[in-house]
Amino acid sequence: MASVEVNGLSATNGSPRKRPRIVPAESKAIVILGAQWGDEGKGKVVDMLAETVDIVCRCQGGNNAGHTVVIEGMEYDFHLLPSGIIHPQCTSVIGNGVVIHLPGLFEEVEKNERKGLQNWEGRLIISDRAHLVFDFHQQVDGLQEQENTQKGQGLGTTKKGIGPTYSSKATRNGIRIGELLGDFAQFEKKFKGLVNMYQRMFPDLKVDVESELIRYKKFAEKVRPFVHETVSFLDKAIKAGKKVLVEGANAAMLDIDFGTYPYVTSSNCSVGGVCTGLGLSPSRIGEIIGVVKAYTTRVGDGPFPTELHDSVGQCLQERGAEFGVTTKRKRRCGWLDIFLLQYSNMINGYTALCLTKLDILDTLPEIKLGVGYKLKGKAIDYFPSSAADLGEVEVEYITLPGWNTSTANVREFNDLPENAKKYVDKIEQLLNVPVKWIGVGKGRESIITIAAQ
Repeated sequence: MASVEVNGLSATNGSPRKRPRIVPAESKAIVILGAQWGDEGKGKVVDMLAETVDIVCRCQGGNNAGHTVVIEGMEYDFHLLPSGIIHPQCTSVIGNGVVIHLPGLFEEVEKNERKGLQNWEGRLIISDRAHLVFDFHQQVDGLQEQENTQKGQGLGTTKKGIGPTYSSKATRNGIRIGELLGDFAQFEKKFKGLVNMYQRMFPDLKVDVESELIRYKKFAEKVRPFVHETVSFLDKAIKAGKKVLVEGANAAMLDIDFGTYPYVTSSNCSVGGVCTGLGLSPSRIGEIIGVVKAYTTRVGDGPFPTELHDSVGQCLQERGAEFGVTTKRKRRCGWLDIFLLQYSNMINGYTALCLTKLDILDTLPEIKLGVGYKLKGKAIDYFPSSAADLGEVEVEYITLPGWNTSTANVREFNDLPENAKKYVDKIEQLLNVPVKWIGVGKGRESIITIAAQ
């Protein structure tokens, strides 16, 4: 039978077209995302679920994130390392969307080793496409924030160099970690060019270029064993049925596109950042778990509609020990904002929620939920894009009775005080997303799992 060729592809005349056999992926990635302004307790959720997975990934952000895991009374703080690295069966992947400060990475490893982290070397994989954060990026971050603050436009940045590094990436003069491991002469050329660009912008910026090059030549050999091409690694893992967990950094309301711009971080920390930050197809994503604190907090500047400036806000701050893991700054506190969470859910499509820090509400006689916004006296059905508009909204609340009983030792949903159960039920009802876990303390043992109905 005659054969024809079209654009280099051959087919046989008269025969049915042979199609590739479609084999569904044997596993789908589970994604953990912060649903508010960060600090929701994502690390604890990742730690809980990491016991049952093979791979835990970070997809965006840098060491501006801070995830805390408490195991047998020992508190581990992770900033760049995926929280799952504490589990000996887990491989940890730092994806291409993460920006990496190598001095900070190795300091973090050493700090957690002193607390008990073991045998991590064979379980850490870093994408060769991830961009490097240099010390001068951090200096620039501080200089930019200083300038903005003097103009009355401070953003409350962590000064970790994250924004300047993503800027370098977007203007295509950033440096990937794979380039550090390649021809060092080319790395040196790019490094000097990047320093020169920033020194033209900030004449007071001081960089000892030669010392930094010596330092990074050493870092190249130190990090080399961990650097790999991660897109194909994850593709093969999922095809082989490996269980993959993705740990989002920051949170939905800090997303560069969908957050309270400009008071946001420099990456996409909503579900889209999982695809671009790891090279995962959307079809490879399964469960999307939103982590929600039982009230709302935020670090730094920016509009905060349900913020409390009274004794209740102070109570939440003190009982919740609300200080940033990375910045150590006091967190602003307010009532749970359901209207904000509905917007967050529109973007991310949560399949389940983990409600953390319910126990912090134990002493309150009544609890409010923000369920609607008014702007200029009129109810709105959208979340404002403008920070100025968000700063002017009037919040509509509903009030629920408190429970005035400690929940710290409760381990079953049915054993919660009746009013605590009603609070959880109301959140589910308003968001139309099931609450699957409830946190009532710091340790991994203090999570209540709600059985599926």
